[in-house]
Amino acid sequence: MALGDKISNAAEDLAGKAKEATGKATDNERLEADGQGDQASAKAKKVGEDVKDVFR
Repeated sequence: MALGDKISNAAEDLAGKAKEATGKATDNERLEADGQGDQASAKAKKVGEDVKDVFR
């Protein structure tokens, strides 16, 4: 299950980067901010997974 979570977090991060890039390219600040938010969420989840890994 942990590997699936890591893959999901990586996919969320990539999607966030794509949204951010699209937002910048189209001058859409909301889309850019959404992308940054997705990346931050993925990073927070990754940190949580890393902490779990330490205790396993």
